[in-house]
Amino acid sequence: MPNIKSAKKRMRSNEKKAGVNTLITSSMRTAIKKFEKEAKTGNKEEASNKLNIAIQRIDKAMSSGLVHKNKAARLKSRLTKMNNNIK
Repeated sequence: MPNIKSAKKRMRSNEKKAGVNTLITSSMRTAIKKFEKEAKTGNKEEASNKLNIAIQRIDKAMSSGLVHKNKAARLKSRLTKMNNNIK
């Protein structure tokens, strides 16, 4: 346990930031999984909606520094390619 006031405050703020970061990351992963599920069923319209949501969540994670820009680009490319191959 920290004794210094600023260290105590830093602990509190780090906990809050960790909670927000976990929320953003998990919502990104959930959106990706929901899109992949729709893509496997072959529902083109619903998959397109889920793709837009997944891309928004990936961009949000990238802008907050949770995901590297190259990983974000790779994920978006992979999902878009998957969406284009739905028959």
